[in-house]
Amino acid sequence: MSSQPIAIELSPKDYGSDQDVRWCPGCGDYSILAQVKKALSTIGASKENTVFVSGIGCSSRFPYYMSTYGFHSIHGRAPAVATGVKLSNPELNVWVVTGDGDGLSIGGNHLLHIIRRNVDVNILLFNNRIYGLTKGQYSPTSPLGKKTKSSPVGSADFPLHPISVALGAEASFVARAIDINTKHLEYVLERAAKHKGTSFVEIYQNCNIFNDMAFEYATGKDTKDDTTILLEHGRPLVFGKERNKGIRLNGMDPEIVTIGDGITEDDLLFHDERAKEPSLAYLLSRMHHPEFPEPLGVFRAVERPTYEAVVTDQIKSAVKKNGEGTLDMLFDDGETWTVN
Repeated sequence: MSSQPIAIELSPKDYGSDQDVRWCPGCGDYSILAQVKKALSTIGASKENTVFVSGIGCSSRFPYYMSTYGFHSIHGRAPAVATGVKLSNPELNVWVVTGDGDGLSIGGNHLLHIIRRNVDVNILLFNNRIYGLTKGQYSPTSPLGKKTKSSPVGSADFPLHPISVALGAEASFVARAIDINTKHLEYVLERAAKHKGTSFVEIYQNCNIFNDMAFEYATGKDTKDDTTILLEHGRPLVFGKERNKGIRLNGMDPEIVTIGDGITEDDLLFHDERAKEPSLAYLLSRMHHPEFPEPLGVFRAVERPTYEAVVTDQIKSAVKKNGEGTLDMLFDDGETWTVN
């Protein structure tokens, strides 16, 4: 009589390695690490089938702190390594951990292509709007005019907006969370992990050493209700301490309105994360503080064929047509030359 393997239920701490965590005290990365462990425990991920791939930067220390497989790869190239891992073994649960500098500067091209291909991986982009590991230079997400060690009179660069970039590359799952909003962060990570295809999650992460309180407007008890808006599928866009403000469309532009005086929730913009056309999700990604409350949650969640599934089908089709093949057949195929 054959016996089935017994699934072992793992707690969040079971996913942690024995390595000392070497982030600055108070760094938002600690919170993200904790919530990733909780999400893995919730979905029942096995350590043997989980892989974390990172590039370079503070966020990219992540694989050392996980008791799973992992690659600490080279600057900006984590998406390329992760694609190779997923193609080699599509059954693996692959995560890419990157930062605003690693993922959007030197790694920007790789990030675009893993997203457009819809490789079934989970991308976590820690956005602290600064280069932390190299001690406080402005990054691709730093606001215009930001004064840093490498921009002493203020950055002359317009910032990239990660959610807009991901949607522009046709990402099938896009979300945003904040490091200290732990319950919401865990929820978003679980949603990302369960999505089939590329999931892209921007996480507002505080660098308390080189860019402290960059997101204070979105985390402060007295301000967050008026400066952020929670995206809920099928629900109107309502926000504010009194839940009396909303977002509606005025032509093609969003505008803030007060509920009452003839305006009801039915007049507001309703969120549809499953819309095939990403235009409204992109519109939400362009809402920035202080003009608008910044959306948190899932912007888009749609189904598309995954890259590895398409490639696997191509391989199966070729084998069915031509046979398994051998290395000798490959080397001797086509034109060959003998060099004396």
